[in-house]
Amino acid sequence: MRKLIVIYSLLVFGPINAQFIKYGVTGSLHRGSIAGIHNASKANFGGSVGVFADFSIVPNDIYDSAWLYLTPQLEVYTIGERASWNEDDNNRQKYNNTYIAVPIYLKYFMKNNGYKGDIYFMVGPKFEFLVSEKIEEGDAVNKAIAAGYDPSKFGLGQKADSFGYGVSAKVGVKVDNKWDVFVRFDRGLSKVYPDYKAHPSYNRFLAIGLSYYIGETN
Repeated sequence: MRKLIVIYSLLVFGPINAQFIKYGVTGSLHRGSIAGIHNASKANFGGSVGVFADFSIVPNDIYDSAWLYLTPQLEVYTIGERASWNEDDNNRQKYNNTYIAVPIYLKYFMKNNGYKGDIYFMVGPKFEFLVSEKIEEGDAVNKAIAAGYDPSKFGLGQKADSFGYGVSAKVGVKVDNKWDVFVRFDRGLSKVYPDYKAHPSYNRFLAIGLSYYIGETN
C-alpha cells in the first residue's frame, strides 16, 4: 500500500515539490443525493475510501512545519437516493452510483502565534468516473405512461454520464501526528444525467471522515 501511494503521487505530482511528502489513507461517511431530478426524493447514506498525499509547496524548514500543501486524492465513493415519481405511491425507485474520483486540493493550515496550527481548510476541483450504476425503477415507467405522463419528466429511464466534475471542500483538525478528523462537502458542476433537460442534475453530499498518515518522504 505504501509503495502504491508513493509511486502514484510521485508520477502525477512529484515534479511540483518533492522536498516533503506525507501520504496516507482516508475514508468518510456521508449523506448525499442527486439533485434536480427524480421528483420527490430522499438522500441516501454512502461512503468513500481512498489514498492521498500532501506535497508541501512552501519551505519545510522545521520538521512538518509547512502550512500550505497540494493534496491529490484517489478514492472510490458511492452516492444515490430513493425517489417516487408519484408522491401518492408508496413504491420507491432506487438509484445507486459508484465512482472513482480524483479530488485535487489546496490545503492550508491556520497559523497559531506564527506557527503551523492544527486546524486546516481544503478546497479544489474533483473529477469522477462512473464505474457502477444500479437502477431499480420497477414498473414506474409503465405506471407513468398509463397515467398520461411522459416518464422522462420525472427522470425515469435516464442513464448517468460516465464522467463528471465538481468541487470539494474540507475543514479538518489534526488530532495527532497520525490522525486527522474532518467535515467535507462536495458539489457537482456537471450534469449527472445529460439527457434530462428539465433541471440540471448534480451529485452533492455532506460527510464526516478520518485520515491516517502511513508515512512520509523527503
